[in-house]
Amino acid sequence: MSGFHGDGDRPLHVRGVLLPDDEVTDLWLVGDRVSREPVPGAVTVADGGYLLPGLVDAHCHVGILRGARPITSLAEAKALARQDRDAGVLAIRDAGSPFPYPELDDDPEMPRMARAGRHVAPVKRYLRDIGIEVPADEVAATVTAQARAGNGWVKLVGDWIDRGIGDLAPAWDEETLAGAVAAAHAAGVRITAHTFSEQAVATLVRAGIDCVEHGTGLSEDLIDEMARRGTALVPTMINIENFDDIAAQAEPKFPTYAAHMRALKRRFPEVVRAAVEAGVPVYAGTDAGGGIDHGLIAEEMWLLHQQAGMSTEAVLRAASWGAREWLGFPGLEHGGLADLVAYDQDPRVDLRVVRDPKLIILRGRVVKSR
Repeated sequence: MSGFHGDGDRPLHVRGVLLPDDEVTDLWLVGDRVSREPVPGAVTVADGGYLLPGLVDAHCHVGILRGARPITSLAEAKALARQDRDAGVLAIRDAGSPFPYPELDDDPEMPRMARAGRHVAPVKRYLRDIGIEVPADEVAATVTAQARAGNGWVKLVGDWIDRGIGDLAPAWDEETLAGAVAAAHAAGVRITAHTFSEQAVATLVRAGIDCVEHGTGLSEDLIDEMARRGTALVPTMINIENFDDIAAQAEPKFPTYAAHMRALKRRFPEVVRAAVEAGVPVYAGTDAGGGIDHGLIAEEMWLLHQQAGMSTEAVLRAASWGAREWLGFPGLEHGGLADLVAYDQDPRVDLRVVRDPKLIILRGRVVKSR
């Protein structure tokens, strides 16, 4: 059974092994809040199994359709967000959208949103119609404007192919990249950036960026600096799987770029492994929209485990309670938010369990049960 059902004001009761506590726990969901104390009249909707705070896709684009096409309506945004929600993703960090949808922030049927505005991108060097394309002297002001368009984040395109040189290159000069970070912080928001190359990510990490998206060009010294600073990494490993196809398409005109992309893909599992071992905060994100379908958080989690060697518990933290804390969405503590996914089997034993939740509760209401 799927789709919202039940009275949103009627308290619910669930019982199961709560992770990461690893204890059989009773939870009462009253409206959009969790109670650890019994609530009279609550309806039991789960008794047994394993309970997790709602999953998070920490790099998602609800405003972008397959093929890197912008959505044109709120209905399309809802449809894409619903795909993620029905996979157990109950909070999304929307890492840039060409179409605004602040209405989703408080929509009871939608995952919680930590949103950037539009991508801030270089002129004629990014996906058409997706970002706001600006020259270097307009970057800081555009970042400030996009800080107001989101609800706590700005998304920067740190690098992209430069057809003039036939390879990846920073979007702007070092001073401009560093100025973008400073402008976001002055506006009171966090800033993240798309980076594939070695040069751009080095500039941005040293400038104090809050998060790195993809990060295929990270080096050992930068990983150490990220760990010291607490800079987060969202590897989007499911997206990096596409690098061979990107390289094949580009090779006739841009062989240097193609070789670079293949090399970045080959070394990437070790990059992520090194980041985890160094203590960099790593979170699970799919880059859904564009080349990645929505609703694939379980596959990203599996790649983090299988390719980067993260333990199952570390992956669950990266996609659940740890990511929620990072984004400011409290988990299943007393007074926390009533977002929950339940599984028949222990996902720490076999991570593939997360592909099939038996119960999803968002904002205190049952979304899906079986």
